[in-house]
Amino acid sequence: MLNRFTLLQCKEVINICDGSRLGYVGDVEIRIPDGEVTALIVFGPCRFFGLFGRGEDYYIPWDCIERIGDDIILINKMPRRCEPSNERRRRRWF
Repeated sequence: MLNRFTLLQCKEVINICDGSRLGYVGDVEIRIPDGEVTALIVFGPCRFFGLFGRGEDYYIPWDCIERIGDDIILINKMPRRCEPSNERRRRRWF
């Protein structure tokens, strides 16, 4: 099956263990020497209309993916949450 990253971004990720919708694919992790995709990263939900940043991101290893369909990606395990990187952190004005 041949997929481009832009096609993966249009697919919603759903956990079949509890039926929760995690969101849409935002990024992929690739092992450079092999050219192998190792994980999908789903960005967390926006907080208060996006004014207070986003929630935690989900890191989904490639082993957890059960099926990739036309519209959705089904995963079998609960993904772990990623710590936001320094690039994505924003200063809070209090």
